[in-house]
Amino acid sequence: MAAKPLTRVAYPRNPVSVNPTFVPHTLFLMYYYYIPEPPYFLFVAGLLAGLASGFAFEKTLKMLVNDWSKNRSSRTLANLKGTQLFTPFLGISGGVCIFLSSGVEIFGVPKLLSYVISLPLTVFIGWLVWYQLGQVLKQLEKGGSKALDLDSFEE
Repeated sequence: MAAKPLTRVAYPRNPVSVNPTFVPHTLFLMYYYYIPEPPYFLFVAGLLAGLASGFAFEKTLKMLVNDWSKNRSSRTLANLKGTQLFTPFLGISGGVCIFLSSGVEIFGVPKLLSYVISLPLTVFIGWLVWYQLGQVLKQLEKGGSKALDLDSFEE
């Protein structure tokens, strides 16, 4: 059996004009990239959770300091930082973490990376605020409310 000679087939420049059902493979590439919806709900929920916990923290702190100032008990102000005050503080920190990560996600950063950015930042700033609160309570215990009076420095 003799070998069949190779024939050259001329392909048209635009295959769609010849066959309208032909779809080039490059058109499917744009459908593979999925852009998720930004987490606007988590953004607002984190903000509201932080604000609500902040109000609870404020009321709890005022109540504990007022009780301490009336009784002047042997229990120091630094020891007031117990679970009664720490629970709203954790709510503030959790709300801020969700708020920050959702805010970063809105700008197109992937979810995992946004939490990798916001979680250490929230933990570090939360630790600094908690430490500063302890220092302010110690200063309040030593010198009373006059120790925190900032207007006395304007002379």
